[in-house]
Amino acid sequence: MPQIPVYPAYRNGSIAGYAFFSADIMDSAGYSAKPMNVAIGLNLQGRIVGAHLVEHHEPILILGITDEHLRTFVAQYRNADIREPVKLRSVSGTDSVSRAVDGISGATVTSLTLNSLIVGTSRIVADALGLLGNRTPGSAAVLRDEFQPASWADLRADGSIAALTLTTGTVREAFRRQGAENLPGLDAPADSNFITLHAGLASPARIGRNLLGDRAYADLITNLGAGSSLIFVGAAGLYSFKGTEYRRSGVFERVQIVQGSRTFALTSGQQRAIEKMPMQGAPEFRETALFVMPEDSGFDPAAPWRLDLLVTRTSPERGTVSEVFSLPYDLPARYRSAAAPAVAQADLVSVDWREVWWSRRADIGILATILVALTGILVFQDVLAKRPLLWNRLRVVMLTITLFWIGWYAHAQLSVINVLTFTNALRTEFDWTFFLLDPLLFILWSFVAVALLFWARGVFCGWLCPFGALQELTNRLAQALRVPQIRVPFGLHERLWPIKYILFIALFAVSLTSMERAAVYAEVEPFKTAITLRFMRDWAWVAYPVVLLTAGLFIERFYCRYLCALGAALAIPAQLRMFRWLKRHPQCGRECRICEQRCPVQAIHPTGEINPNECIHCLKCQTLYYDTHTCPPMIIRRKRREGRAGAGATRGVASGGDPAKAAQDAAEVKP
Repeated sequence: MPQIPVYPAYRNGSIAGYAFFSADIMDSAGYSAKPMNVAIGLNLQGRIVGAHLVEHHEPILILGITDEHLRTFVAQYRNADIREPVKLRSVSGTDSVSRAVDGISGATVTSLTLNSLIVGTSRIVADALGLLGNRTPGSAAVLRDEFQPASWADLRADGSIAALTLTTGTVREAFRRQGAENLPGLDAPADSNFITLHAGLASPARIGRNLLGDRAYADLITNLGAGSSLIFVGAAGLYSFKGTEYRRSGVFERVQIVQGSRTFALTSGQQRAIEKMPMQGAPEFRETALFVMPEDSGFDPAAPWRLDLLVTRTSPERGTVSEVFSLPYDLPARYRSAAAPAVAQADLVSVDWREVWWSRRADIGILATILVALTGILVFQDVLAKRPLLWNRLRVVMLTITLFWIGWYAHAQLSVINVLTFTNALRTEFDWTFFLLDPLLFILWSFVAVALLFWARGVFCGWLCPFGALQELTNRLAQALRVPQIRVPFGLHERLWPIKYILFIALFAVSLTSMERAAVYAEVEPFKTAITLRFMRDWAWVAYPVVLLTAGLFIERFYCRYLCALGAALAIPAQLRMFRWLKRHPQCGRECRICEQRCPVQAIHPTGEINPNECIHCLKCQTLYYDTHTCPPMIIRRKRREGRAGAGATRGVASGGDPAKAAQDAAEVKP
């Protein structure tokens, strides 16, 4: 029996199945970039008879997901046949697969990670134990599960990765023997690297896991059918083994695999992208690819094969000429056993981030439309500010969409826990994949990150925060009902600002030692109760956001001003903003303080300058800036224009109605 960490289970003295811990088979980190571990039981028919979540460190739980939600999700895999496709219903959007499990609403990343972990490790164990049936009688088996760390040099030395190096001189000489000379693309020095081609079977863990890293390998193995194989190809040099024709035809015309009398074309549908190569000592490749050889293709990974590289050039004398160079590959004996392990009938599918994005394309389109509209508002803010009635109506519409669609429907409320998770990922093993698995949050964060450089933090706080929208809309209702508004004295107001920065720094400090504890303390944000759970929570939790919203009826955006740790986190990088969009008159803060008095969050100092760390970019001050009946400098300008028009009309009468004379007289009026 292969040496893998499994525990036999007995019934009436006979082996009935095996139990194992997923962490013993493969490392798999969730949203927190920390290990997750599931205890799994398999029967002798390759069916999961039980799964239990043993360990996790998911900070996403701050969004209302409990341990019970996760354990219920894991329990759905009971009786799942790992030969069959398993998809998350919330991701696939269809029940047309042999087995579908319900994903956790609001925890897409965690759901997909657990799905990959449970199914992937079960496949590896069943494959190693021979629980999935035989491939071809008498054929050798590829041992996929046996793993030990190895460097690039180790894999090259033992033949796990084969290489072919062609210099320009070698290729030129091969064509010269055909009678073709002076070919384009072959005029480099003879010793220059035309191409160095590497290839190998990446299905065995010792090759694939070392090449790709634990996480990427786990996802790929889960995606493979039990009888499918994975071929790695990487190259450096002047020549591309992929070419460009495959983008049109779908077939890689420059490479093919030959095994015995069979030739296997490689298609774009078989290709799996390699986003990074974390392996120690790996060369700098110009291009890389992974090709899936399906189970029913007839490819035998245990038998020798070769990768043929086609080089084609056009000769003025002979027209198109071609030369084939071959890279032979023979899987080392350490990866083969005499016993034939499993072959499955169907691919086991684990959804990657591209499928998640496609399944949510409608929501992505709506969010993109909202962000494009907001960008238009921000870029053309001067045009809007000159029309205060339009500005007011448009702002109410945008806040309503933010609250009801972004917040209560799409659950895309950004949180300080997202910031802490991102910084924690940077300190550990950063992987974009987990952030890409939640498309709406990823798009929002990307937009906010760019907006910080142009408009500071106010774009999110003033327009895209669902809880901020809830505060402003309820305060507008309060003002309409003539609820008295409290204006905090600026001296006290200024001393209350730092509270939110202290909260963020404290949460960040806690996250450095324990993301789980930081997730608990991040309940200082009311977002989970008010937005994600829509107040459907125990009354003790509901009381907190209700108190904050009640305070906001009297002090507009009370929470945003003094307690929002996320606002503080965004204000720090916002210091890098490149533009100042908000305009001021020279008289602001000296002769006039109207904007300061009417700023909804008191972000304007008595001296007239706007504090970008506190401004929510609502554009209220800009409507006042252009108001010719409220702003004193604009009132003076309006009266001067009216005076000039009146003087011109008077002179027109004095000129005896002569239009030319009237125009001349009007031009002589000084401002």
